[in-house]
Amino acid sequence: MARRPHTIAMVLAGGEGNRLFPLTRSRAKPAVPFGGHYRLVDFVLSNLVNANFRRIAVLTQYKSHSLDVHLSQTWRLSPILGSYVTPVPAQMRRGPHWYEGSADAIAQNLNILSDEEPDYVIVFGADHIYRMDPAQMVRQHIDSGAGVTVAAIPVPIEGASQFGIIDAAADGKISQFLEKPADPPSMPGRPDMAFASMGNYVFDAAILREVVLADAEDEESRHDIGGNLMPMMTGMGQARVYDFDENDVPGQDEPERGYWRDVGTLDAYYEASMDLIATSPIFNLYNEEWPIFTWHFPWPPAKFVHDEEQRRGTAINSIVSNGAIISGGSVRGSIISPEVRVNSYASVEDSVLMDGTVIGRGAVVRRAIIDKDVTIPDGFQIGVDLEADRERFTVSENGIVVVGKNHLIE
Repeated sequence: MARRPHTIAMVLAGGEGNRLFPLTRSRAKPAVPFGGHYRLVDFVLSNLVNANFRRIAVLTQYKSHSLDVHLSQTWRLSPILGSYVTPVPAQMRRGPHWYEGSADAIAQNLNILSDEEPDYVIVFGADHIYRMDPAQMVRQHIDSGAGVTVAAIPVPIEGASQFGIIDAAADGKISQFLEKPADPPSMPGRPDMAFASMGNYVFDAAILREVVLADAEDEESRHDIGGNLMPMMTGMGQARVYDFDENDVPGQDEPERGYWRDVGTLDAYYEASMDLIATSPIFNLYNEEWPIFTWHFPWPPAKFVHDEEQRRGTAINSIVSNGAIISGGSVRGSIISPEVRVNSYASVEDSVLMDGTVIGRGAVVRRAIIDKDVTIPDGFQIGVDLEADRERFTVSENGIVVVGKNHLIE
């Protein structure tokens, strides 16, 4: 019997996430809560584990404590079969410096390749919302004989200049990477669409080692996988594209096919959150065949109390997590995380409330993201007067008010 190819995964989880401030004030971007119970990193890890890739190094860096705690509590795989999810901080094996880019993160951890001796290496980002079966991408990579395969999502050609674009031939061979080009090339056979890079890669392990070491010697390089390694491998004729639209996930409804969100900004985070709460959600958390895993504290079920005129505990078109109490307040179009309390006569609309948020009696919260352990005082209003909100809080380009973790409102 032929030996099954040995594949390991490296998850890049070291970005600062400055555009998500203040949600990243005290935590790494992949540790930002999402969808009530989850963290952003849970989505990539769930995709890998569901596809039976269970040797995973999570490369961490900035403000990684809460991420490290989450990984240790949640992602303890059985060691009997050699499975693991382990955080790996910058080891400074190539000098006294942190990761200087995604390619440098790989270079500083080439000891993992030496220890594991894999045939192939999956390198995925840690802060995107999507479902994917990576095994299908790995199979295409192996069959093609490429040095690297890059996952890409089709985007309308008129908006493609906002993305890193892949120029590929009909056989999938990549001729060039273009960073936000003014005149993006179209996909083969689809003149109205272009290939946008998802930042997910499958490498031949030997070639990955070769190009990473060559890049490390280049003093002019930014040591970035997309910006530096990919042009190098394209020039070698070693790069192929993988069409994310062709990925088939068990239990996935057709409207969700091709769903992928880069939640790198406050507005993108908010929009992806709102995608979860429709009657037929664009991204469905209820797929039992391809679940999103996380750790759940044993909170009691959510509770809705009071049934009087103007004082009725209700939640419509919303996600309400365990441990939450809707105590005579009204919630619409919102995500309510564990241990949130919405008190009498309060109104919450089109908002994300993270763990431990308390909405005071008669308070109003609209189009807002409230981070953990914030108390909104009785009668206080957020999202009603944006000019007043800008004096106290962060307000996104699209008018989403964001209140940071533990913010004291007086």
